[in-house]
Amino acid sequence: MSQNQVQSKYHTTCRFISLALLFCLCSAFGLKAAETPPNIIMIVSDDQGYRDLGSFGSEEIMTPHLDRLAKEGAKLTSFYVTWPACTPSRGSLLTGRYPQRNGIYDMIRNEAPDFGHKYKPAEYEVTFERIGGMDVREKLLPALLKPAGYVSAIYGKWDLGIHKRFLPLARGFDDFYGFTNTGIDYFTHERYGVPSMYRNNQPTEEDKGTYCTYLFQREAVRFIKENHQKPFFLYLPFNAPHGASSLDPRIRGGAQAPEKYKNMYPHLKDTLVTKKKTGRYEFRERPDGPVIHQGVSASKRRLEYVASITCMDDAIGEVLGLLDEYQIADNTIVVFFSDNGGSGGADNSPLKGKKGMMFEGGIRVPCLVRYPAKIKPGTVNDELLTSLELVPTFLKEAAIPLPENVVIDGYDMLPVLMGKTTSPRNEMYWQRREDKAARVGHWKWVESEKGSGLFDLSQDIGEKHDLSPTHPKKLEEMKNHFANWKKQMADAEPRGPFRDY
Repeated sequence: MSQNQVQSKYHTTCRFISLALLFCLCSAFGLKAAETPPNIIMIVSDDQGYRDLGSFGSEEIMTPHLDRLAKEGAKLTSFYVTWPACTPSRGSLLTGRYPQRNGIYDMIRNEAPDFGHKYKPAEYEVTFERIGGMDVREKLLPALLKPAGYVSAIYGKWDLGIHKRFLPLARGFDDFYGFTNTGIDYFTHERYGVPSMYRNNQPTEEDKGTYCTYLFQREAVRFIKENHQKPFFLYLPFNAPHGASSLDPRIRGGAQAPEKYKNMYPHLKDTLVTKKKTGRYEFRERPDGPVIHQGVSASKRRLEYVASITCMDDAIGEVLGLLDEYQIADNTIVVFFSDNGGSGGADNSPLKGKKGMMFEGGIRVPCLVRYPAKIKPGTVNDELLTSLELVPTFLKEAAIPLPENVVIDGYDMLPVLMGKTTSPRNEMYWQRREDKAARVGHWKWVESEKGSGLFDLSQDIGEKHDLSPTHPKKLEEMKNHFANWKKQMADAEPRGPFRDY
């Protein structure tokens, strides 16, 4: 061995010993090397009722894996989304901005199928469902996470635009497999007869016939196996338990679930009922065939709904199992919530209302957060928190500053979940066309087509007692708060696709 080789080996040995001594000293004094940014898994169900999981009081639905999240993390009982239906809610949870600020403050969907119309391909290509999308100037969570080395994927429901400039890969995601619009048939993956699944930027029918929850589960498992040694963001927006988007009234009236899971609920009957009317549309198996006067019974609606949730819960269970297997659970933030209030076969009790409404049942949703490194197990938190808090919370934990020259409407909620402070949020506002609502402190004001009133949520979570006749000053105060918020939204830099600019 030459003298240079001996010196090189000597210096390498010294360097190794120095690093070992430094590690020992750091351990002795409780110091840590630079921490790895936490993995982030955001799981979103679709139209799930407030009570429709065991940890939120259901004695019917089997959700052992979600219940495990509640036991090992925090249950958020006053958690709100920004809109009482799909598209705007999803735009907010990925931007941290009110729908009225990020531009997606109504649905990107076609209404003709509501009246039995099946689009021809060339006709569909120029509909709003096909050409609408979130303004390309908006920065979404996966793009914001990239500076910290995150790899990001989405498997499931996208709902923010179908053109390539709107699809997930153009918004910061590295991988996408799922459907692009608001709802599909769980087996054919069609939305009212139109194929809707994509693999990255390309439409695909490769898995047609396979229950879609299984597909999203398969992709999520593959992603974690391939990326568990680096920081990752997994967005898993299931379509369960959303109603199936089929023109056939024997399907459309409820969600869909595999027989295996329906058999777990023998007290519910898988039956159809005869209907003289088929609703706003009629369905014919053939253009010249008879109208089908059958629909989903109330029992079948609930059966398909609860079974689809239990199937989703099993998929979530496999994802949680992988975190344990790779020993990364402690450094992974797992968040679960519904995109809006329950509908169809849902149970929103003790809340009033459902999806589409400004009452609590349309906008307050079940939420669970597990982060073993920082959140004590079995925590129950009733602070006012919202989906606007997700983006700033994730960025703070990843040591990424908030984007410059962008108004973020949320707050870092981790100190609240850790019990260190009360929620910094005291106000929240909603608007869907002419329907309006505001919560300030424990007061709630609603003005909508489905009903109006002033409510004290600290005493009346079910919004049963309208206090506006006896509290006119408080009513006026709430309306003034809402008017101030509206002015802020109007003064914000305009975003498409709805605003005129």
